[in-house]
Amino acid sequence: MGRGRVQLKRIENKISRQVTFSKRRTGLQKKAKEISVLCDAEVGLIVFSSKGKLFDYSTDSCMENILERYERYTSAERNVVPLEAKMRGSWVIEHTKLTGKIEALQKNIRNLAGEGLDPLNIKELQYLEKQLDNALRRIRDKKNQVMRVSIAEMRKKEKHLQDQNCLLAKKQIQENERDLVEQQMVWGQQQQQKLASPPNMTTTATFMLPEPLPYPSLAISSSYHARQTTEDNSTQAPPPMTSSIPSWMLSDLNG
Repeated sequence: MGRGRVQLKRIENKISRQVTFSKRRTGLQKKAKEISVLCDAEVGLIVFSSKGKLFDYSTDSCMENILERYERYTSAERNVVPLEAKMRGSWVIEHTKLTGKIEALQKNIRNLAGEGLDPLNIKELQYLEKQLDNALRRIRDKKNQVMRVSIAEMRKKEKHLQDQNCLLAKKQIQENERDLVEQQMVWGQQQQQKLASPPNMTTTATFMLPEPLPYPSLAISSSYHARQTTEDNSTQAPPPMTSSIPSWMLSDLNG
């Protein structure tokens, strides 16, 4: 039969208590050795009997090294706990301060928006007015700065576009000149080909001058010649004028 479950309470019989202590101590040391070997852990075991006798086990050669390490760890833990408590208290104080600042800022924002102005006195209203004036001045300065920057950028873009237009105009002029030169070259080649090629009677058109009309006959009758001769004589030598002046007047004129 298996052993029944042992009730955890103080053994009243001294002999049984001493035997149980010896067995459990040996088993505890065995378990400590196993965990140190299997898990590569540093183990220190200290046991005092009911009579004050010391029993210890340590994986290190000296128990003092493990105890010193234990002391350092426990002292650090003791220092960390007050530090956390102190930090927790400072956090509470900081939270209270930040909460007050947030409430003041929210109140100031409402006042700047024109809300909650009834409880404010003259000084607070004047300070609020000064804040609004400063804010408006900063806004105007920022707006002017942004406008100047945008105007400068627009001028740069305009200059860039003008430069591009000038380049395009120059390219267009160069292309037009090139086309004109090419057309002149083609026309000159065509003229040279026309001059170099022999005339083709079948294809080229011949232009004939009209024959001159016959001049009219110069045979003129004798009567015509006689009439013409008399006319010429009449035009060349006018007939002598017959003087009807008296002789005594002529003598006076001669004398």
